[in-house]
Amino acid sequence: MSYKILTAELMHETNTFSCIATDEQAFRNCFYLVGTDAIKERDQLNTELAGFMDIGRDNGWHIDHVLSAAAGPGGKVTRSAFDWLADPIVAAAEAGVYDGILLGLHGAMVTDFTEDGEGELLRRLRAVTGDRIPIAITLDLHANLTAAMCDLANIIVSYKTYPHIDQRETARHAGQILQHCLAGDISPRTVRVTCPMLEEVNGGRTDIGPMVEWIRAARDWEQRADTCAVSINGGFASADIVEAGPSVLVTASGDWHAHTEFAGGIVAEIWKQRHRVLNDYLEVDAAAAIAARFDSNSGPLVIADYADNPGAGAYGDATGLLAALLKAGVSDACFGPMVDAQTVQLLLQHRPGDMVEIRLGGKVDPAHGGAPLELRVELISISDGAYVGSGAMIGGLHHSFGPTAVVRADGIDILVTTVAHQLLDTQQFRSFGIDPAAKRVVALKSMQHFRAEFEPIAGRVIVCDSGALATPDYRRLQYRNVRRPIFPLDPELDDPAISFPG
Repeated sequence: MSYKILTAELMHETNTFSCIATDEQAFRNCFYLVGTDAIKERDQLNTELAGFMDIGRDNGWHIDHVLSAAAGPGGKVTRSAFDWLADPIVAAAEAGVYDGILLGLHGAMVTDFTEDGEGELLRRLRAVTGDRIPIAITLDLHANLTAAMCDLANIIVSYKTYPHIDQRETARHAGQILQHCLAGDISPRTVRVTCPMLEEVNGGRTDIGPMVEWIRAARDWEQRADTCAVSINGGFASADIVEAGPSVLVTASGDWHAHTEFAGGIVAEIWKQRHRVLNDYLEVDAAAAIAARFDSNSGPLVIADYADNPGAGAYGDATGLLAALLKAGVSDACFGPMVDAQTVQLLLQHRPGDMVEIRLGGKVDPAHGGAPLELRVELISISDGAYVGSGAMIGGLHHSFGPTAVVRADGIDILVTTVAHQLLDTQQFRSFGIDPAAKRVVALKSMQHFRAEFEPIAGRVIVCDSGALATPDYRRLQYRNVRRPIFPLDPELDDPAISFPG
């Protein structure tokens, strides 16, 4: 039997500490594609939509795709932007007769009117569909899973990799479960277990550390006849909301006690491992000192500024690391991005080869990552900022930094951009004339995603905390809404008798 399926992708990871609201333009700056335009761009690549289309082709579905939209992580999504994107999805569900709905979501969207953006979209959909059709959703591994999401979606499947290289695989998994549901083979729902932490202590890192074994256990549990999916979510600590934190989900069709026990066991391990931090978060001066004496015979030193990662909603204009590198005399290096639209506009008035006095970075909030740097630089190039990814995460996908310039300051090539995107693909340097593999030092703003493409070319990787908005030292941030007590904000939670609420 052929089924008629409604699909959409709508993703945002909201840093509620950011003072920059996420509006319609923020989505357009990342991607906003409607219907067949979205399919043309995103099918056959590492996207949720590609996975949905795969399952649709395999099973003869008729798919109506509404839209694909995402904004770079940032402040709360405005009501007008949310309605602009949610309304067409809900209208399509109301107007058509569908057998099921498949949605590619993130799981950490906060709007200026609700803490649970995904839950709000699901509520609106259920208001027009009732319980008559199943809804399947895919989520980022950094989702803050709410009770509403579990109640309103029949099927939930999260990524199992960080760096995220399994979007398409995850979507195929969700689609296949939906197919079995439509065929009447299963009637799934999802159980959730959480613990009082802001996030899994390593942010859900899956390349090394305890998460490797937890993911293996999840895949093993998925082999049970009554189990559809197990999702281990690291949570997103930069969302100051009541239901922030790590969670383990089991989407299944029976034996709820066993599934809850299994999920609780992994949550207990997440709690037990809460002090096992894998990264050594260096101060910027310490990172610069290593860079100054680094021998790059085996590849460049890659320095990741964890705290100014635009991929976690940081502003991308922190100057602390760049200032330290310049002070230490580091040369034969590249740095990016420095998000500074004002400086880009100034540089656009000049020609490559010009020496220009600039006031770089630190403009949004110097308290998070440092004040602007007064520099005399050589303008190397200017462009529209467009690039096409080549790596495992965004290979083949079109993106843009907006108007972009490359400047050179004392031997450091600096990528200055208008739009904030984290560095996770070497094409984000190479498209602008910078070959990171040929540099002695590569400084970039990212937490973990950079590892997929930059570790293979690196002689060594180090991580620093510049004190910017995505700092891993959560004591620097003013939490007001998370449930308390919670680790690591409340040291009294260092108690082996901790309970694990569902």
